[in-house]
This record gives sequence, C-alpha cells and structure tokens, in this order.
Amino acid sequence: MSFAHVNAHKPALPVFLTLVLSVGFGQTSPTNVKNVAAENGTRAEAAVPHAGGSTDDYVIGADDVLAINVWKEPDLSRSAPVRPDGKITLPLIGDIVASGSTPRELQANIEKGLEKYISKPVVTVIVQEAKSHKFNIVGEVQKPGTYLLNGPMTVLDGIAQAGGFREWAKTKNIYVLRSSSDGSRKKLAFNYKRVIKGADAGQNIQLQTGDTIVVP
Repeated sequence: MSFAHVNAHKPALPVFLTLVLSVGFGQTSPTNVKNVAAENGTRAEAAVPHAGGSTDDYVIGADDVLAINVWKEPDLSRSAPVRPDGKITLPLIGDIVASGSTPRELQANIEKGLEKYISKPVVTVIVQEAKSHKFNIVGEVQKPGTYLLNGPMTVLDGIAQAGGFREWAKTKNIYVLRSSSDGSRKKLAFNYKRVIKGADAGQNIQLQTGDTIVVP
C-alpha cells in the first residue's frame, strides 16, 4: 500500500487537537497563547516585571491596573484599577481586597466569590500596569521625586533615573533609607566613588518598594 493511499484514508484530526498542536509547535505569540488558554478554561499567569522576584510572587498594590477575565463571561471581565484602599470592584461580588495578594491568590478569591453565581468559574488575573512598586530619591540630584520600580533596579540605576548628581552632591555620603517589618528604618551606606571603582560593589544593592535614596 502506498503512502499517498494511506494518507488519503487517514481521518482528519479533531479541530481542538489541531489547535493544540499548532500552539505547541508553531510560531505563536505570547498573546495568542493567553487567548487559547482562556478559551480552553485554563489560566495564563501575568508576565509582569517584578523587582527581586518571579511573576508568581508579584504582590499587587494600590494604583496597579488589573485585567480580570472570567472564562465565557465577557460581562464579568474587565480592567480594574486597585484603589488606594487596596480594593477593586467587580460585578456580582462587589468590592474585593486585591492589595497584598499575588495574581494567583486573587484569582482564587474571585473564583470563590463567584461560585454562588456561576458553576465552576475560571478566572485569570493579569497585572496590566504595575504602578504600586515605587522608590524615592531626594537631595542633590537633577530630578528628585518618586519613580516606578517595574523591574530589578540598583542604587546606581535609581540615581541614573533621577538624571545624576547636582554640582555640590556629597557622593561619598549617599545612603538608602529602608523600612523594616517592625516599622523601624535603617540606613544603608552608598559611597558612589568607591562603588564605581569596584571597591564596594556590594553597596550597590537592589532597590525595594518604599526605599528612599538620600543624596546629601
């Protein structure tokens, strides 16, 4: 029996299996993968830059903008900004606390809230805009202020964000103010001149949410 003859009588693959194969082996963009996952009742995790951690442990905070997708329920799916009180408002559920949760944790909480209205709800939470993680820089820099911490950043990165030093900056006496879990604050020294020479590279620490760089 010839190969052509076998193929002529080979049953067609089901449409769903063909779609899965095309996603698994074709040139599919991340956006398309998310869409396919949503259509088949599976979750797509948020791919958001996060300072010092993976996308799974990104902690949602006030000012973040979330994309909430409820599978097969377009009227319940929407973009939701996190209010200063840490909550978002969703149909049926009303207000729900988002701040302090990871996207995965918030998904579970929304699903639990929807269970009384929908049979086996499947929810996807994606952080569209990460605006809650910020650091401050004050003192003798060109542009003091508050900046978004959208990815891993060091003290040098923060100084560069602020446009560099002013003429009379005391670059040997810079420090980072960091809040501890008990509410206290500690000073972390940063000697710019030694750091750029490689003498104290360990002082060029990775910034955390709420850090304040002080340039005397």
